[in-house]
Amino acid sequence: MDAPSKKRKAGPRERDDGNRKKAKGKKKWSVPRRDAAEARAIQPGDVGIWATCAMKKEAKSVADLRDLFEEYASKLYGEDQVQGMAKPGESDESDAGIEAEIAKELDGMRKRPANPRFTSVRLDTQCLIFFKTRLPVEPASFVRQLCQDAAGGVELKHCRFVKRLTPITAIEKATDKGLDEVAQRALAPHFHGPDQAGRKFAIRTSIRNNKEFTRDHVIKTVAAAVGPGHKVDLSDYDLLILVEIYKNVLGMSVVGPDFDKLKRYNLAELRDPTGDAQTDVTEGN
Repeated sequence: MDAPSKKRKAGPRERDDGNRKKAKGKKKWSVPRRDAAEARAIQPGDVGIWATCAMKKEAKSVADLRDLFEEYASKLYGEDQVQGMAKPGESDESDAGIEAEIAKELDGMRKRPANPRFTSVRLDTQCLIFFKTRLPVEPASFVRQLCQDAAGGVELKHCRFVKRLTPITAIEKATDKGLDEVAQRALAPHFHGPDQAGRKFAIRTSIRNNKEFTRDHVIKTVAAAVGPGHKVDLSDYDLLILVEIYKNVLGMSVVGPDFDKLKRYNLAELRDPTGDAQTDVTEGN
């Protein structure tokens, strides 16, 4: 009979140490993070810019708009001075099998501020894009300047598939209370000052993926918030109030009398004044 084996079984701690030693030399890798310049949702208190685009061109349009917006913001406000640069999507280490794939993902990416002036929000609606903005960007004047340049013949190097831009200067939850709060914040600088009496105004609404609000209800509420001393004029207005409702958020801004002259801030029509530009499917009041 063979002699009993003198080997003993390794205890839990020894097995653990052995596994750690084997894994010590193995490289770690991580899946590239989502672009750091993308936010999860639109929140009350945000301001920003809605954009529509050609169908199935949302990702391309987000990248193009970010480049265009940053280019114009640098011209209007100077270079972004926010400190702390991050390279979105970069992983710590790569395993040999995915190194080429990660390198491809990172190829062409450039450093962006940790707190960018324009942050895209991921939406689940076709042809629709939203960018949050931060100071010094003021959405209404920023979009107007961009469209004025396009109307004046400035060639936009980006945004081949981008269509309409809509600035938003106040956002709240899509409730009656939220509508009242947004109206007060957005309208006060334009209608409630002592030297602002007798303004002619019009209201245009866009309601997407929301069944709680009707166009008539929104218009009546906003018109009441404008207050006395002003007059509705749909064709020869001094100021145009834009109301955008999307799912559970609503936003508002006030633009000038050249809104229609600037093709309702539609970049595609400004680039193609002959009217051959394709209409995006999300628009409609």
